[in-house]
Amino acid sequence: MVKLRLKRCGRKQRAIYRIVAIDVRSRREGKALCKVGFYDPIKNQTDLNVPVILYFLEKGAQPTGTVHDILKRAGVFINFRFNY
Repeated sequence: MVKLRLKRCGRKQRAIYRIVAIDVRSRREGKALCKVGFYDPIKNQTDLNVPVILYFLEKGAQPTGTVHDILKRAGVFINFRFNY
């Protein structure tokens, strides 16, 4: 099963996160299938590749709780035909 989850990057005390599509059995810093965006909690910035995210969601990928909140705040689920 594929999940959309966060992958930690950056230095100590200044973390940024990549939003990646990754196999459930992989660890947090494991090899990702595809990078679909990034999230910076310090500056509160997000950059999302919405067509790729919608593709993975249509194929059955499940977002984690935090990624679900980020996508909801960005308005991705408005374009998605299933209601989360």
